[in-house]
Amino acid sequence: MSGAFGAMNPAAAPLVWEVGALCRAVSDALQARFNPVAVRGEISGFSRAASGHCYFSIKDAGGQIRCAMFRRAAQLMDFSPRDGELVELRGRLGVYEQRGDLQLVVESMQRAGQGALFEQFLRLKARLEAEGLFDAARKRSLPPLPRGIGVVTSPGAAALHDVITALRRRVPHIPVVLVPALVQGVQAPASLIDALQRLYGLAREGAGSVDGSVAGAPPIDTILLVRGGGSIEDLWAFNDERLARTIVQSPVPLICGVGHETDFTIADFCADLRAPTPTAAAELVSQPREVWMGALQLMQGRLED
Repeated sequence: MSGAFGAMNPAAAPLVWEVGALCRAVSDALQARFNPVAVRGEISGFSRAASGHCYFSIKDAGGQIRCAMFRRAAQLMDFSPRDGELVELRGRLGVYEQRGDLQLVVESMQRAGQGALFEQFLRLKARLEAEGLFDAARKRSLPPLPRGIGVVTSPGAAALHDVITALRRRVPHIPVVLVPALVQGVQAPASLIDALQRLYGLAREGAGSVDGSVAGAPPIDTILLVRGGGSIEDLWAFNDERLARTIVQSPVPLICGVGHETDFTIADFCADLRAPTPTAAAELVSQPREVWMGALQLMQGRLED
């Protein structure tokens, strides 16, 4: 057969690469074409390992690139990077061969202003603070012996496991009411608001009943609003203005334990108390039985003297 449909010429067959060799060849091509490179974008998913190395992504509306900044370069920074910040990076583009990922090894980083999400956060924080939603005078102390604890989080989240584990260890006698909610995504703020309002109803009705309970539910004396850590995008539901105004309406003290120790959201500022982690939130509201038994024994000893 001849012409356009003729037999394929074996000489035209592509070179068969070893995977590692292809990664190195692509990396070499990137090195020759782009490096050194400077790029501007928002930080996302920033973390600092125990080794001192930093890992994160740089992104904008059109895409994102994984970044690694090794300890020596990280030590030269004059600020602490946060998710959402707009920065300018200088470094070398390559391929992380073990995963075949495009990666920017960052040699220097400097601020280029604040990222769009972080700017929104700061504007809302300033406005709500001016309205008095964060005032210390309106915040209440936690009940020393809650009759019941309400929890709002995702039923599939690690945060729920951490909270339940801490409460079972410290106060297994106190009932816990979980109202599940979405904790990430566009629908999350409305879901969180609905869950909180359901707990508010239990707290108000329980407070007005003779035995402190309603329809078989335990009385709710405090509420935990929790979820695990993540990027600024992951936690964005907790920066919702409607959620903030719902939090300050709580009829009982509310603890917000969202993210890791370095994460702050609008919900943290509105809550009666901010906990650095979900586990810490559970511990704040649960004095172990041993503490109270020790206090009772001390009082008994004084009465017997």
